[in-house]
Amino acid sequence: MILDNMTRDTSPVRAERDIRQRVKNLNLDLASIDVVHNIFRASTAMRNCYEQELLVQHNLTFTGFTTLWVLWVWGSMEAYQLAEEVGISKSTLTGAVKTLERLNLAERLPHARDGRRIIVRATRKGKSLVRALYPRFNALEKEITSDLSKGEKAKLAKGLRILLHTLENRDK
Repeated sequence: MILDNMTRDTSPVRAERDIRQRVKNLNLDLASIDVVHNIFRASTAMRNCYEQELLVQHNLTFTGFTTLWVLWVWGSMEAYQLAEEVGISKSTLTGAVKTLERLNLAERLPHARDGRRIIVRATRKGKSLVRALYPRFNALEKEITSDLSKGEKAKLAKGLRILLHTLENRDK
């Protein structure tokens, strides 16, 4: 249901107001703070929504599902690459993969040429679960973004891509 601009609540949330009050005398870029903090809060709220409404019944966390989803999209890969793609540390990945193995959703295999390296792949059961859950994820994505027009969605996606490229270029 798309709401017109007059009925949508765009007022700052309590955390945003509190942050502005706390830092008002520090001569900071409040617009940048608003953007970054709202991305963080929205991301956290979305992760919680996915976990509570979809993943808990499968004994998965958002990180576990994301790990499985990356394997579903790109196939088997070395553990260090998988950690990078998921955006987590190798130690966090170890815990996520152990859980996925316990659930028979993924498996670790030795690297063909280097015994110190590990390949991770989704099992048939893991791939089937992602295929079954992903349309439900998309239904939640659609619901979460339902108050945005098609143009607003495109603009927001474009702005977020700009931020992602900026962050990627910082590392170079």
